[in-house]
Amino acid sequence: MSRDEGQGTRDASLLAQSSADDSPHPSSLVPVSIGVVGTGYLGRLHARILTEMPEADVAGFVEPDDAIAADIAETLKIKRFDSVAALAREIDCAVVATPTMTHFDVARELLEAGCDVMVEKPITPTVDDARRLIDIANSNNRILQVGHVERYNPAIIAVAPILKNVLYVEAERLGVFVGRSLDIDVLLDLMIHDLNLVLSFLGQKVVDVRAVGVAVMTEKVDITNVRIEFENGAVANLTASRVSQDRVRKIRFFSREAYISVDTKEQEVKGYRLAGKTVLPIEVTVAKQEPLRAELEAFIECVRTRSRPLVSGEDGLAAVELAIRVAKAIDESLKRFAMA
Repeated sequence: MSRDEGQGTRDASLLAQSSADDSPHPSSLVPVSIGVVGTGYLGRLHARILTEMPEADVAGFVEPDDAIAADIAETLKIKRFDSVAALAREIDCAVVATPTMTHFDVARELLEAGCDVMVEKPITPTVDDARRLIDIANSNNRILQVGHVERYNPAIIAVAPILKNVLYVEAERLGVFVGRSLDIDVLLDLMIHDLNLVLSFLGQKVVDVRAVGVAVMTEKVDITNVRIEFENGAVANLTASRVSQDRVRKIRFFSREAYISVDTKEQEVKGYRLAGKTVLPIEVTVAKQEPLRAELEAFIECVRTRSRPLVSGEDGLAAVELAIRVAKAIDESLKRFAMA
């Protein structure tokens, strides 16, 4: 049987599993065979969660570091493969959690081998590579999901239905310096989450970007503040830092009808609405869950049903496009400062 014939059979099997019952419980379905490429800090979390999910059959992982690989194999009891190609032959889908600069090459190899892919954020470091990856996924009829995990945060899920006519967004995403993801700046490392959030919730064209940023611990921008104006007049003011003393993950939404404050780290929401001249609280129930698990569950469901992910390749591309636009605004502000 050819690879294409085999993949077609697997896709048909997955669809059959998803439609065999009107509402099948995950444990009643044949697990989806999945692999993990890259088992550093984040990849290890993916691998650990997947081994706990009844709907996932973790075929194995690829990791170039022998010490890390030995620990993963021993702790999680999963097989190490010596190449992406070898892993691809044994799986339906994969999570790519390698360094950002390798996302395109790894995801492309998996997609072309017939595997559905969830690639960690940012989708790629460049717009051109993101577009190419989307084209490869489409031409091979593969699912391509991007790991913007905040979209699966229970607090964000809880407020999404009540966020209407948002006029102003304020976000703080601060982290301590940990020495990871140093191949990219703080825009692609941390702020990319909030760029994706404001694009998804406002649904408007960006008309102006102003930004400042500085390098502190690395040669790339480590702290930045960004003001984004949208076509309808809405404004987003975003701050990100990876050299702070505390870890903060807060985003606030303001509209004519309501004020919603979300702490995604604590998965807590506070909301208020105006009734005449009285401010009343808005009750928002948050069903707390590990966001990464929710993201992986959603990915596997997309693989089963052949449905579009909540965060698609196109969504990942849009976030990178905006991040690069912000980077250019930072460069312009630094040039003005140097000339002053």
